[in-house]
Order: sequence, then structure tokens, then C-alpha cells
Amino acid sequence: MASFDWPALMRAGLTGLGLSPDEFWRLTPVELRIMLGDGAAPPLTRARLDELVRAYPDHGKGQDHG
Repeated sequence: MASFDWPALMRAGLTGLGLSPDEFWRLTPVELRIMLGDGAAPPLTRARLDELVRAYPDHGKGQDHG
């Protein structure tokens, strides 16, 4: 089980982010980390986009998919 510094996390959430106690306690640890700027996905680069296009090609071009 992960160990968290709850007093520091509560200060960051309640004071730094301005969350209410109810909002703070409804967050998952991952959501809190993202809000604090830790654990966010890196920016999508052109190389990564090209990799995704190769991995998940469009099928049925010309058809309305919307």
C-alpha cells in the first residue's frame, strides 16, 4: 500500500488548489497528482502522433463516421 504525506497533500489541495474538504476527499490520488501538475501525460509530439496513426489506422475512409 502506498504511503502518502496527507498533511502536505491536504495543504496543497485545500490551500494551493482552493478545494473544499468535500472536493478534496472525493478525488482519487491520481486526480490529485494531475491537478498538482505531477503525473500528467507528456505533450503529443509529431513522432508520437505518427506512431499512433500507424498503430490505429483509419478504416473506411470516405465514410461518414460522425
